[in-house]
Amino acid sequence: MSAILDPMRDYSDVVLVVDDVPDNLSVLHDALDESGYTVLVATSGEAALQRAAQALPDIVLLDAMMPGLDGFEVAKRLKAGPQTAHIPIIFMTGLTDTEHLVAALEAGGVDYVTKPIKPKEVLARMGVHLQSARMARQTRNALDAFGYASITVRPGDGKLMWQTPLARELLKAYFGTAAPETPAPILDWLRRHLPEAERNIEPPRLSAELGARRLSIRLHQQTGDDDWLIVMREVSDAAVIEAMGLAFKLTAREAEVLYWVVKGKINRDIADILGASPATVKKHLERIFAKLGVETRTAAAGMAMNRIRQVHPQFEG
Repeated sequence: MSAILDPMRDYSDVVLVVDDVPDNLSVLHDALDESGYTVLVATSGEAALQRAAQALPDIVLLDAMMPGLDGFEVAKRLKAGPQTAHIPIIFMTGLTDTEHLVAALEAGGVDYVTKPIKPKEVLARMGVHLQSARMARQTRNALDAFGYASITVRPGDGKLMWQTPLARELLKAYFGTAAPETPAPILDWLRRHLPEAERNIEPPRLSAELGARRLSIRLHQQTGDDDWLIVMREVSDAAVIEAMGLAFKLTAREAEVLYWVVKGKINRDIADILGASPATVKKHLERIFAKLGVETRTAAAGMAMNRIRQVHPQFEG
């Protein structure tokens, strides 16, 4: 039989088929292989978790009832892992009672097919969910490529469900956290503004600072029943500090002190940030005032802001 391929589909899609019955695996393997998919198989729940973690398939076809670790528990564990939470799961079940179908969806399944399996039906269902997953993946990859890190958070239980490599680095640097933990400030901000987001009103952005670096965090869109895509971008004001130094003929340390004056920090805070003493900061300020021809920090900050915004209009004081 000749394969009927979808010209809009990327033929590299990887499917993990999980079933403890060899005949079921054989039927699905042949149908998927002929349709251009790369097929992986597992005959137990434990093997499915191991294979999914290693291969990160694009979609999982999961038998609900298996000895040992059943499909419901496998799905829950896949959805709990930040590396596998985004993978769509289609349950295969011989159980048609409503309670079992609800259990499949509550465990993390996006769809289900009933046994005996009809390969054409499976392929059709897969096509729908792979297209949605592919679009989400392309969005995330594009964001990362342009310096935007992204994460997916489930506000209900507070879990970080998915993150890009850049997001992992930024969350560690700014908040000291790692998946599946969502940083408390981000989770609190998300939960506080959910009513607005659910009415398609973009909430105010959240910011975090790390020295002269700043992380801007915004809510992008809902990606599932209870998952939200959050986009982050780091802004470094090193260029602003350098521009102030050149504009006013300041030393590198004087430019840093002036930067923090513009940000509204007092001498003690600036000393802590720069690892200096308040007395040293005061001496730097005296020299800054002399070079700018002003007598107060308010006047110095105002002059610096005017000059900065000529070069960096997006700067936020």
